[in-house]
Order: sequence, then structure tokens, then C-alpha cells
Amino acid sequence: MAKPASSRCTLHCRYCCYIEKQQQKVMNDATLRAFIRQQIDAQPGSVVPFAWQGGEPTLSGLDFFRRVAAFQAQFANGKRIENVCQTNGILLNDAWCRFFREHGWVVAISVDGPAEMYDAYRVNRSGTPSHHNVINAIQRLAKHGVEYKLLCIVNNLNSQQPQRLYQYLRSLGTPFLQFIPLVEQDRQGNLTAESVSGEAWGRFLTAVFDGWVREDIGRVYVQLFDSTLGIWRGNPSQMCPFGETCGYAFAPDANGDRYQCDHYVYPACQPGNLHPIASEEMNFSHEAIAFGQGKKSALPDDCRRCDVLRFCQGDCPKHRFVQGKSALCHGYQHFFSHTAPHMRVMRDLLKQRRSPMELMSFMRNHR
Repeated sequence: MAKPASSRCTLHCRYCCYIEKQQQKVMNDATLRAFIRQQIDAQPGSVVPFAWQGGEPTLSGLDFFRRVAAFQAQFANGKRIENVCQTNGILLNDAWCRFFREHGWVVAISVDGPAEMYDAYRVNRSGTPSHHNVINAIQRLAKHGVEYKLLCIVNNLNSQQPQRLYQYLRSLGTPFLQFIPLVEQDRQGNLTAESVSGEAWGRFLTAVFDGWVREDIGRVYVQLFDSTLGIWRGNPSQMCPFGETCGYAFAPDANGDRYQCDHYVYPACQPGNLHPIASEEMNFSHEAIAFGQGKKSALPDDCRRCDVLRFCQGDCPKHRFVQGKSALCHGYQHFFSHTAPHMRVMRDLLKQRRSPMELMSFMRNHR
């Protein structure tokens, strides 16, 4: 999760968890070269993933990303490079979209619902609504044939209208959806007013799932649903919050400082800079290992005895501030229990080399 423009952004969101830092504004070429080379060298396989995030990564400028592509080609050494750019879309124009299309980049664009949901929490730096900018960006991506997926921050407002939100996202032209719960603490250690509660998160997920399982299996790909089905099939989770341990997904900042995780961009979780210490070496450092194992070792007894532990693994440690458990605990218990019968059927269909889409026909015939 590289942050080439650090925490700078084109929007002023009410719930943003990043504090803009007074430091180097854009990653310089020496740091960029070092990061790309280290990322490629550290991957044991033939595919090397890069994720560009922020703040807002497009503030680095299109020429910066042209240099990214050039350095990746220079250091690839026969490996296939895959890039994802996570953006709010405000700065995307035809030139950006041509670049993404030419180099095969995937764009993950943030949209939290229709205008009244989106603009309630996200506005431009000038204080004006920004939803129309995002929709224009999505239309440009589609026009240029760029593969894109939608990232939706689920908050206290849009979580109250799950079916409407889901149908709206479906209408935006891509089948790839990712729902990300907003979970932030205030100074007293309580959920902020903008955050989604555990109960609301559970209701939201089950309502979306109930529509998806009847109409959209094999047509719309919701990351959490796909990952849950994978766990039912005996695979590890595709999602970082549901891994048994944390790591090793460092988040390098614009000046080369590396943080243990994109959720922990704090000085206490900054084990070093990429210039003196290579990524591969950092992977095996005491700090990285301790950080990763801390997720499992800090699980409270209630979690260890829980029936759904294999699905959530206690959730992201950053969310664990309610008696040591995730603030979303009740929501996940509700979701994983509610979806279990359907997941079991889809798992069994796949075991028989049949499509899980057959579940939709069964449900329509047994209403």
C-alpha cells in the first residue's frame, strides 16, 4: 500500500482517519526506484502486486506514474507486474484513463452511494459536493475500457439503506464491489458518530447478502462474500482483517518511511526506512514478526471459544477496542451465522463441480 503523495488528499472527508503530515509531498525518484526494486525482489513468485494509495495517489501527477511504469519494466526480471490504484477519482481525466488502459492497471474508486449519502461525508477542499466528480471519473474509466472496482465505506448513514446502496453500486457498471466498515474511535475510546455500529454492520451485510444470493451469484463479486465462501471451502481468507495473523503488507510513505500496516500509520509502528533496510530483510525482522503474531496472541478467550472464529479471526486489531474484541463482533456473528446455510450449499455444489448459481434457481422455485 504505497503512499506516493503521503496523506495529502483532494477531499476533506468528515471521517478521514489520516492526519495530513508536513513532510515531503511526493515520493522522489530515488525512493521510488528503491521501493519498486525491493518490492519485486521480495516476491518469491512470478507475479508482483503493487497497490498505490493515499491520501490521494493521483496528487503525485501522471508523469510520476509514467516513471513507475518505466521502473517496473526495468526491474521486472521476467515477472508479471500488477498494479492497483486506489483513488477518489477527482483528478481523473482522459489522459489518466489512457495511461491505465495502456498499462493494464486496475482502478479501485471510492464511492459511498448516491449523492445524498456520498456528499454528506465527502466534500471537496472548497467545501462543495464531490459526488458528481466521482461519477464523471467512473464514466471516463468505462469509456476507455479501464477495469475498475468500487470501494464503499459503510458508515452510520449509508448502512441504514443497504438495498438501495447495493442497487446503486450495481448500476455503476462494474461487478466488483468491496464494502469497508468505518470504525474510528473518539478521544474517549467510543465509536465516532460517523462510524457504523456492530449491529448496523451485521444488518447491512445480511440485507445485501439476501439480495445477492437470490439474484447475483456469479454476476456480482462482493469481496466479503467470495472470501467467506473460500473459507467454507478450506482456503485462507482473501481479506487482510480475517487473516489469522497480520503482515507482511508494509505501507511505505512518500519519504520512504515504512509502516507495519496501512491501518497503523503511526510513529510507534514505523520500523524503518526503505533506504537502509530492504523490504525482504524487514519481513524477517523481530518487529515485523512480533507485530504479525500479536493479532493471534492477543485474542480474548471469548473469541477463542467463538463458533465463527475461523471466519473472522477476531477482525482487524485496530477494531478491537470493546473489551479486547472487535467493535463489529456482533455484526460478524450475525452475518456468518445467517449466511452459513447458503454458503454450505454453494460449497457442496462446487465440490460436485456444479455452479453455485444453481442456488438462485432453487430459491426462486421454493419461495
